[in-house]
Amino acid sequence: MSPSAPPPEPDGEAPGDAPDAAPPAPRAAGWAVVTALSAAQFVMVLDSTVMNVSISQVVEDLGTTVSAMQAAITFYTLTMAALMLVGAKLGDVWGRLRAFVIGAIIYALGSLTTALSPNIVVLFTGWSVIEGVGAVLVIPAIAALIADNYEGRRRVTAYAMIGAASGAAVAAGPLIGGFLTTYASWRYVFIGEVVVMAVVVLFARRITDRHEPVRLRIDVLSVLLSSAGLIAVVLGMLQSKTWGWIIPLQSPEIGGVEIAPLGVSLTAWLIIAGVGLLAWFGFRQRRLIDSGREPFLDVSLLRIGRLRSGLSSLGAQYAVTAGLFFMVPVYLQMTLGLDALQTGLRIFPLSISLILFSFAGTRLSNRWSPRRIVVTGQVVLAAAALLLLGSVDQQLRQVAFSIGMFIAGAALGLLASQLGNVNMSSAGPEKSSEVGGMQGVFQNLGSSLGTALIGSMLISALATSFAGGVASSDLPGEVRTAVDAATHDGVDLVPASTVADIGTAAGLSDADAAELSRVYGESQLQALRVAFVGLVAIALLALLLSRRIPDEVEGRAPPRGGGRATVPEEIEERP
Repeated sequence: MSPSAPPPEPDGEAPGDAPDAAPPAPRAAGWAVVTALSAAQFVMVLDSTVMNVSISQVVEDLGTTVSAMQAAITFYTLTMAALMLVGAKLGDVWGRLRAFVIGAIIYALGSLTTALSPNIVVLFTGWSVIEGVGAVLVIPAIAALIADNYEGRRRVTAYAMIGAASGAAVAAGPLIGGFLTTYASWRYVFIGEVVVMAVVVLFARRITDRHEPVRLRIDVLSVLLSSAGLIAVVLGMLQSKTWGWIIPLQSPEIGGVEIAPLGVSLTAWLIIAGVGLLAWFGFRQRRLIDSGREPFLDVSLLRIGRLRSGLSSLGAQYAVTAGLFFMVPVYLQMTLGLDALQTGLRIFPLSISLILFSFAGTRLSNRWSPRRIVVTGQVVLAAAALLLLGSVDQQLRQVAFSIGMFIAGAALGLLASQLGNVNMSSAGPEKSSEVGGMQGVFQNLGSSLGTALIGSMLISALATSFAGGVASSDLPGEVRTAVDAATHDGVDLVPASTVADIGTAAGLSDADAAELSRVYGESQLQALRVAFVGLVAIALLALLLSRRIPDEVEGRAPPRGGGRATVPEEIEERP
């Protein structure tokens, strides 16, 4: 195909639809293939969640600081965001299976380096850099290889398994990390990843790659624009909790001078700069296409309505998931004082239901359209957030909380069962690496946005509620004045059980320290409720993004005289 050719029809992978149609996937492709790919996906996502509950132990073992660990976690995300599109393009150049195997080996080496790290520098190198580079080769290839090895209903089920693996890793990460950190060492998590990736590489010989490597020149300027733009956007979102969105909070300093140009938070400037660079990137791709050269990313894919809706819904799903997994550990650990293992156990109902409903959604797709299943999942997710909101108190309404987590997992499972297939079937198989890379980008953007928005709402609401609570409390006037001055630039999120000791250490009487602790605990709960309301809002807003998701049951013709087939809709949107 020439670089300027329009994307193929969504159903174009069927044999005989076009002279250059790819051959059908081998019918002998068994479930060992998708199991290996799901295992790789599980490990990729697990790394983003498992370390959060182990930070304090890692800090102690390596003699480092919490800030250094937070930087390592952030840089892992930035590495993936910056290089995801590059990884997808290398999959076309090297071959998708080859890129997958190379990425798996790099990832395993990074995990081994992390497991053996004697200090934060080695951990940063192994985890944030080497593992991140491996992930950007593996993640786009997984989506493309599913399309190469399965078709029809089996493909839908395979994508549901990939979605279930992702969700299960998010939910099980705190449990696995908490258990191993409590009873063994956090290092065993990364040793386990080495073993899993070694098994995945062994099974790679059973995976079929139907697309030969292509010879093309990668546009360096496009790489720089996309990488710099995504880094700026993701970093701005991730740091918004610290820097503030518009009004500067704790701005970074250089030589004792705060960096807040024109009195505006660096977050806003980074996001503006990132959006500008990405717009330049899009313009650059159109120029390459018009000149007959190969674009780094075929941006005309974004004219496909179902792909836009699928990617947007996927980003919203990850935003809700990231927000949920930011708030729930905060509530369980900071408010209730649970340890890492207890936190993981409270989250476990979500893991179970997510896996179950991923497959239930696949079976349901025999009768329901993808849009109906996705919309149902989004509505149920908002309802689950409301139920979790009602369970938040000082004692934890255990039954309501467990039911809420189970329902949230069911909703995420329904979404996972559909969105991967919706996206990957939106374009022909020769574009599957690019679409897989775009999926990875939207996952990172969604996760970053969810963490940033919910985190900002939580911190802002905590500061406002705490300041108001102290002002209206029975604390002495000088204490209220001191607290007001100390919280002017925000309030640190600390375990509620430690506030009384902090107050006593600051010279308060036992009675005043207890009152301060009570006010902080109530403020923390109020802030969590505000954040849950934000989560409900994101889930409901996601409904607006699902308008172009296919409304026909796969394999069933639309009713005569009503409805429209998917292919004509896509043709209308193309030049």
